[in-house]
Amino acid sequence: MRARKLVSPLLVAMSLAVPAALAVPAAAQSPTAPSGCDPTRTEPVYRGKVPSPEQVLGFELGERQATAAESDTYLETVAAKSERVISGTLARTAQGRPLKYAIAGRPELMSKAGLAKVRAEAGLLRDPRTPQALAKRITERGVPILWVSGNVHGNEPSGTDAALKVLRDLGDRTDCAATAILDNALVIVLPTQNPDGREAGTRQNAYGFDMNRDWFARTQPETDGKLEMLNQYPPALYIDAHEMGGTSYFFPPNADPIYHETPEQAVGWINDLYGAAMAAEFTRQGIDYFNRDVYDLFYQGYGDTVPTSAFHAAGMTFEKGGESPYPERVKEQYLTQWVTLSAAGRNRHQILSQWRQMTVDAYAQGKAGKLEPNQVYNPPNQIDRQVPDRPLRSYFLRDDDPAKRDEVRTIVRRLQRMGVDVKRLARPLTVADFKAYGRPEAKTTLPAGTYWISMAQGQKHWIQAMLNEDSYTPFPYFYDVTAWSLPLLGNVSGGSSGAVLHPRATPVGTLPAPRPGHDGTAPKLGVLQLSATSSAARQSAGWLRHRLDRDWKLPFTLLTPADVAAGKLAGVEVLVTPDGPSKPAYDALGDTGRAALQQWTRDGGRYIGWQGGTELAALLGLTTATLTEPASDIPGTLFRVKVDGTSPLAANVGATAWNFTSYDPVMKASSGVVVAYPEPDSPDWFVSGFEQGASELGGTAAVVDQPVGAGRSVLFAAEPNFRAFTDGTATLLYNAILGPDPAKARAPQAGATAKAAERAAALPSHESPFRVSVRSADAARAASVLRSAGARWAESRSGDVVHYVIDNPRGLPTDHHPFAGRLPSLIRKAGIDPIAVTLP
Repeated sequence: MRARKLVSPLLVAMSLAVPAALAVPAAAQSPTAPSGCDPTRTEPVYRGKVPSPEQVLGFELGERQATAAESDTYLETVAAKSERVISGTLARTAQGRPLKYAIAGRPELMSKAGLAKVRAEAGLLRDPRTPQALAKRITERGVPILWVSGNVHGNEPSGTDAALKVLRDLGDRTDCAATAILDNALVIVLPTQNPDGREAGTRQNAYGFDMNRDWFARTQPETDGKLEMLNQYPPALYIDAHEMGGTSYFFPPNADPIYHETPEQAVGWINDLYGAAMAAEFTRQGIDYFNRDVYDLFYQGYGDTVPTSAFHAAGMTFEKGGESPYPERVKEQYLTQWVTLSAAGRNRHQILSQWRQMTVDAYAQGKAGKLEPNQVYNPPNQIDRQVPDRPLRSYFLRDDDPAKRDEVRTIVRRLQRMGVDVKRLARPLTVADFKAYGRPEAKTTLPAGTYWISMAQGQKHWIQAMLNEDSYTPFPYFYDVTAWSLPLLGNVSGGSSGAVLHPRATPVGTLPAPRPGHDGTAPKLGVLQLSATSSAARQSAGWLRHRLDRDWKLPFTLLTPADVAAGKLAGVEVLVTPDGPSKPAYDALGDTGRAALQQWTRDGGRYIGWQGGTELAALLGLTTATLTEPASDIPGTLFRVKVDGTSPLAANVGATAWNFTSYDPVMKASSGVVVAYPEPDSPDWFVSGFEQGASELGGTAAVVDQPVGAGRSVLFAAEPNFRAFTDGTATLLYNAILGPDPAKARAPQAGATAKAAERAAALPSHESPFRVSVRSADAARAASVLRSAGARWAESRSGDVVHYVIDNPRGLPTDHHPFAGRLPSLIRKAGIDPIAVTLP
């Protein structure tokens, strides 16, 4: 998507002169539906132009799960038969399946000119420079764009079938309930966001990505294509239909925490307009539902948070219990989608006016250097940590290090493709209060060519979300990670200023995507996936496969422990072992496989591992690094780490990097330390995201590189390629695969490797655990809460803190686990003020 341009006189004139065919019908001018028209109790009246699902597919939607191909077939049928619907393909998956969408609205809007008009007017409302009189006219006659999407998790299918039912109704019904939506909105229907996962019955896509975590990084073609279209048709409403465990239904209001840069009008829509409408309808029909628990609006990578902060939409996650019969699941998904669309139709003018106002407010806040504060949305929660009151008017990204140019431009391009204006300094600029990431303010002269991102933009909320130094977590409850700053993830230099600046700067055209590939020759590469069933192993290996296939263009052979035992390491020069359960893999290797892997390394093989892969190396005696279970709470956090510049792993990295860690083992080594955490009292110590007790990492190793006979082991304590968006530490991994060997070091002593193996064997085995940490005084109540939920756990103590690591043997995500989602409310009801509750 090209960067948004200045409003041109021609476009303004075009918008002021509205063709009669595109004017809103008189009946639709009112913000309320026709008198007596109830969206759910009105009897549907079909024209018969669109054949029923049974006529096309041989079954009614909801009788059984439609396949991805059947979903596409019915969507295309509706578009072919109804003048109210058009269709298209917004992307193709890794396996080549299309992501089909449909657009539904009044017939006069379905022409090329009509759709262009809707897009142009949406763009004008999103631009704070648009004259108020013009914006007012658009809000009076225009239509909001409403999105309905389903099946981002492939094993949560019912949202797709419900969305197809909605599409059929919009395409063929003539009753007042349908026309109230059609007259007052343009509706985008994306029935399945993950066709590959739908066909495989897996939560993740073909590369093992949970695509409800990929929204800001856009690593996957499905997510990238979707966001490209969202920028063409920016939503005022985005419905993301999921499934969860149990039989109940969740819809907003959401739980705390809510990210501080979430517009208040959008929160009002979510809670008071749509949430209230659904609650009233579910109550009337006696359908079980809940809200304000489990699902938050914090991490800026979800299908509800990104539409909200980046597009000022009401981004909403809907979750239906997957243990209900399939017809019931589809019926209730349809009900929430239809009720929500109907509420939007009844409030068209209010929605457009407030949607416009959010852009105006964001621009004013950015110009004033004002960040939104943390707030409580669900009393009796209390703010533990407030957003600093330091003014913030500008971000800067330095481009004076050729080694980091690709990473910097990747960040700039991501911003531009979300409508952020980026400029470059035409001459050096001295900034009196420049705050480099993780450093104190200091007078600094930034060189010409530095990228400048002013906060005085309609996209101010998104700029802060992407370029922040810290996410300022307000509560100790975590559903997913707590840090995601693009400059830190990319390990690029930059910072911020609160000063009123008027630098000489030039606009930057949309930068091209970086060219994939690698430098030099490549070794014969193997990837050892520790388990075919472990969620952690599938994800970590999938993220690696994606990086190797799509970014680095490095061919590899995928291996299992059984393959190693069968002698298939022959010819492999570098073996990469991502995360996964180490002890079952150790057992699966058997005596033959273990001996083969040990001998392969000693004979000159290069073993690279992280997390479970590092634990396996320790069990096999391939390192002297010792691993211990953390006594801290670090639920997905970025730490500055020091890098040994003499190591081959340090090429193009710099003296420091930002390491992403999440309850990873603490690694200590007396030799071969390439990347280390600074001491907590060092000026280099800085944390982005939540931490409690992280000082235990001070002085420990993040990466070690040690000789093993004629070979070598390069081991990371944490995932260097988390979700394929930690580009800074991925450079360390790239160098580990392709770089030269270091200068020969002294071989480790057998006794030291035996101690490392003993420590690794003592580590507990966890598969996607849930964690609760409380003070000692609350330990008895916490244990009682866990017992009442039927939990099994491992308990440890560090000082005055008691840690509970709760078993999740099937690796279920929080929303599908039988009790994990209830833990926060149970803990609150017990009167416990926890240190941390982490639901990954």
